Amino acid sequence: MIRARGLSKRFTSKGHVVEAVTDLDLDVEEGELVAFLGPNGAGKSTTLRMLATLLPPTAGSATVAGHDVVREPAQVRRRIGWIGQGSGAGHYHQVRDEVVLQGRAYGLSWREARRRADELLAALDLDGLARRMVGTLSGGQRRRLDIVMGLVHAPPLLFLDEPSTGLDPHNRARLWEHVLGVRERFGTTLLLTTHYLEEADAMAERVVIIDHGRVIADDAPARLKAELAGDRIVVDLADHVGVAAAQAAAAHLPGAHDLVARGTTVSLRVPRGSEVLPGFLRRLDEDGVAVRSAEVVRPTLDDVFLSQTGRSLRDGSAAPQPASEAEVLV
Repeated sequence: MIRARGLSKRFTSKGHVVEAVTDLDLDVEEGELVAFLGPNGAGKSTTLRMLATLLPPTAGSATVAGHDVVREPAQVRRRIGWIGQGSGAGHYHQVRDEVVLQGRAYGLSWREARRRADELLAALDLDGLARRMVGTLSGGQRRRLDIVMGLVHAPPLLFLDEPSTGLDPHNRARLWEHVLGVRERFGTTLLLTTHYLEEADAMAERVVIIDHGRVIADDAPARLKAELAGDRIVVDLADHVGVAAAQAAAAHLPGAHDLVARGTTVSLRVPRGSEVLPGFLRRLDEDGVAVRSAEVVRPTLDDVFLSQTGRSLRDGSAAPQPASEAEVLV
């Protein structure tokens, strides 16, 4: 569905050259759900905009749904849906009318546009709001309407740029319930960006982590966490006496790294922590080290980013970006 090689985007903003995306390779198969993660300014949205033909690449190539994004932008646009960070529906228009007109803009007949509108509004639990003005909808309802408008022409690929930003946890959960339902029902390929790590972890089949415009990790979330971060074992000792012995024993565990001792607590990362912990506790007992408590903490995608960059995904921005898309297009 997507094949990109050496995709790069360079901006000139206020006399400074910004490498927003550098030499990016990406493959997305039909039917996949792939999440882009990275701090603010890392190049996520810029990548999506290049793939959606909203921004021309500075270098490299990409085909989307079988068409070149530079040479065949109109063909690409006919085969994709786009859900941006802002609402795409007119504030003073009726819900169903907006969807029907979106379908007409993609070349559907009036009859087909109405049929698709009714089908999708029902699929996303918006059929009861068909005659409501868009401006009267809640934030979660508007985001679901954006998805309907992105799907009205039955695209095989849907881009979602931070679709749940600004929603409360309840509406975020409902939105994703509908997104996954649409994917199951229509077989749509999804490529999304999100700041919510738990969303990507729970729902994406693949996670692509980007930093300073470069891909630094690309795999299934479980494999990324197991191979690049590892489980954290945390052992709280009965007193300070056994800390040195516990550190020495921990250092000899297979694959042990990130060993830290604070007060009476010793922590470290290892592969397959739940398998390693019993043997570690037996060794401490043999060495006469009294243990108050022990636990295995599963890694997060933030731990993966931390292991690769030394920073948290939630820390600041990666690189300066142009102030606005208008400035970019100039």
